[in-house]
Parts: sequence; structure tokens; C-alpha cells
Amino acid sequence: MSTPHVTLALLVLSAGGPLPLATAQTPRTGDSVPTNLYAAAGAGMLGPAARRAAPLVYVPNSKDSSVSVIDPRTYRVVRTFATGALPQHVVPSYDLATLWVANNLGNTLTPIDPVTGREGTRVPVDDPYNLYFTVDGRFAIVVAERLRRLDFRDAHTMHLIESVPVECRGVDHMEFTADGRYALATCEFSGQLLKLDVAARKVVGYLMLDPDGLGARAMPQDIRASPDGRVFYVADMMANGVYLVDPDEFRRVGFVATGKGTHGIYPSRDGRRMYITNRGWNTTAGGRRGPGTVTVLDPITQRIVVTWPVPGGGSPDMGNVTADGRELWLSGRYDGEVYVFDAGTGRLMHRIKVGREPHGLCVWPQPGRYSLGHTGNMR
Repeated sequence: MSTPHVTLALLVLSAGGPLPLATAQTPRTGDSVPTNLYAAAGAGMLGPAARRAAPLVYVPNSKDSSVSVIDPRTYRVVRTFATGALPQHVVPSYDLATLWVANNLGNTLTPIDPVTGREGTRVPVDDPYNLYFTVDGRFAIVVAERLRRLDFRDAHTMHLIESVPVECRGVDHMEFTADGRYALATCEFSGQLLKLDVAARKVVGYLMLDPDGLGARAMPQDIRASPDGRVFYVADMMANGVYLVDPDEFRRVGFVATGKGTHGIYPSRDGRRMYITNRGWNTTAGGRRGPGTVTVLDPITQRIVVTWPVPGGGSPDMGNVTADGRELWLSGRYDGEVYVFDAGTGRLMHRIKVGREPHGLCVWPQPGRYSLGHTGNMR
């Protein structure tokens, strides 16, 4: 990132308020690309569908094949319901009208009506580890990790349109470029990123992340764009930090060490901070359990602002920020609990017991015009 660009961005941020919109056009019916990709997902900016939703937090318990439902006003589990085998993430649909539970080994998606918080009939879908939506809203992209595929499906019916095979191992998380033309996906078990031409439905390149280019010291997890879309942050559980990648040139441009077992990335509601979870335990590498932390990073300066510990230890994994931006909710993957942090001070406010191996929890509703998937990649 060039110095003039950083200086300009800092001047814009210091002025306060949402960042101005640029003039570039996206495929989404002529919408402009914001200088801050997250400008439409600011605190309290709920769309009509989201305003009708019951305020609830949905926690997929992977090892229990269930979802725990938490009332965020009382911080108590109000009910738990059964899903298919190995639920991984709870994903808001593009139009915000459905929440989908991705039942990885169950080969199904469980729909949830966000207005009532009640589950519906499971939909057959092959190997749904994760779920995303194209920027124009036409297609769902099911990340079929075990089958090494990216499956383009009808965003509403989940009817299969086309399967895109991938050559890397462990494809799991995805982020879109600002114009929606390309998507970058992490490949956990081969230490790579892939670049997908979304319209052509074709993988156009692979990138090894570790310095030696062998994949031996990389295990990429979550991936998120900087507010201006010029840098993608890639959480890497083996490298214990985030790789910085230029999505256009498709190359590494930096690295920031954050903590042991770096896993999830969540922007603040104004896009000025990124909350990066360090799970503290790398089971694949045979590492010992370490104290989990959350690193707060400034995506413009690319510097760490502060690191929050989980008092007494923990394993912060996946989650998101509340609609008002005041709380950060995270699953405690190896502790069977959910953490609620004060997003301003970093104080751990609540620990809520749930099922075994809670993973991609979804705080709902969230602000934004539409969802690109995962636990709420809102734009």
C-alpha cells in the first residue's frame, strides 16, 4: 500500500462519520463501491428484513449436531435444537430472509426463520462446510471442503448450477473483491489461497502463503478485506498472525503477528478496527493449549492497537459484532462456551455455556444491505 494512499485514508478517518462513496460501479444493479466497504453496515443501519428479526444469537455445536439459541438481552440459552451432523456455521442469506446452518457431514442446510428463530426442513446439499453469496445475489457458493469443490447454487432454492473443482486442500473461507468480480478463498491444509473468477466460475490462480512457498508454515483460516478493499487480511493458525495480500496482483504484501492460533477476523461497525481471534491452540501442529486472545488491529495503518486476553484462558474462534457495535460475540471452540466482549474496552463481560465445539456463531440481526455469507460478511 503506497504512502499517499495511507495518508489520505487516515485523513478521511480522522474526519469521523461514514467514509464517502467512490464512483466505481459494481455488478449489483449499479451500486457504487464505497471507499469503506463496510459503510452500509454501520451501527444500527438495519435493513427492512433485519428489523423484523428477533434479536438472537445462534451457536452451532459441531460435536453435538445442534444449535444453541441465546437471548442477547439476558445472556442465557433459551433453547437448543437438532441439526444435521457437524454443523459448522450459521450463515445469513443474501436477502437476510433466512439463516442457514451448514451441516457439513449431514450434507444438508437447516433453514432458520429469523423472525421467529425457528428452524425449518433441512435442504439436501453436498458437503456444506461454509456458505457464501455472490455480490449480485444470484448465486450461493457452497464451500465443499471435503469434496474439493466450490458449488454454485441458486441462492434461494439451493439447486445446483455448477461445481467448480479446486486443486488445493481444505478450502474453507472466502472474501470478495470490492467489485465482486473475484473471490479469494483460503485452503487450510495446503497453505494456499485460490483466486476465483466469479462470473466465469473458474479458478484463475493459486498462491502459497508461507515465505518459502512450500505451504509448510501456513494454515490459512478466515479472510477479510480492508475497508478500501485494497488489502485482504488472512488469518493463519500456523503462522500465528495475519498475512496481507494484494487481491488484484494476488501476492503477499506483508504479515502482522497477532497471537497463537490466529483464526477469525471481524470488522468493527465503522470499519476502523478489525477484531482478530487467536484461538491459542493449534491441534493440527500438535501444539500445546495456550491462552486465547483477541487482537484489535487498525486496517489502515496495519498496526496492532491492543490485545485482549481471555481471563483464565479460552479458545476464541468465530462470531461477530452486535448491530450497535458495542459487543463482540465469539465461540469458545474447545471450551464449550461463548464469550461476550465489550468491543470498546475489551472487558470480557459474559461466558455462556453451550454444547461441544461451538464454531461459527451468528449474531442476528446485523446491519447491512445484503450478506455475502459466512457468519455475517455484511455490505
